[in-house]
Amino acid sequence: MAHVSAAERRPQLIKAAIDLMAREGVAAGSTRAIAAELGVAQATVHYTFGTKEDLYRAVIEHLTQELVEQVRQTAPADAGFEETVGVLASALWRTVRDQSRSYQLLTELSLFALRSPHLREALEAHDLGVVNVTAGLVAEAAERTGQQLAQPAQMIARFFLAGFDGLTLQRLVHPDDEAEFSCLQALVSSTVALARGRVEMVAVPRDLAMGSVSSA
Repeated sequence: MAHVSAAERRPQLIKAAIDLMAREGVAAGSTRAIAAELGVAQATVHYTFGTKEDLYRAVIEHLTQELVEQVRQTAPADAGFEETVGVLASALWRTVRDQSRSYQLLTELSLFALRSPHLREALEAHDLGVVNVTAGLVAEAAERTGQQLAQPAQMIARFFLAGFDGLTLQRLVHPDDEAEFSCLQALVSSTVALARGRVEMVAVPRDLAMGSVSSA
């Protein structure tokens, strides 16, 4: 049998892990099961990645890069700021609808990673990466269209992603096309309003929000 290098085997194992866990869940993603999915020895997984957590990290990075690249490719080059945000949001939402298994897997991996010190670092990098990419797209659209941002691009990105993550979870739990589309439109409108300074910032008690109130 011809020797296959670790560099060649790596993407094959990532795909096998994604196919298996998207179909059966993260709990089913043992190195033995992933090796069987590809038809290789279990030792091949450990030789290529070291540990299961390293393979999971690669899966998170791959899914994130794949989804972000799809959205980048749809970014309009000559549209206004509001239209640009709307197009990007629609493109991102299309990936949720078309690749719901990938989003469900990302959600499961994120929850799993919160309880794994080794993976939590990867999760934080994933989250920061998504925020930075989104903030970059917002900043690029603002610069191209001459739109002055009333809030930092990072804040606008976090606001949008928080709402989008909520819609994604609702989609996974209880799909409702009409309600989702209306909420997506509201999220885009709110994001644009925040960027343009048309949202009144309501004071939030910082001590309550940050948990600094001592008990009586």
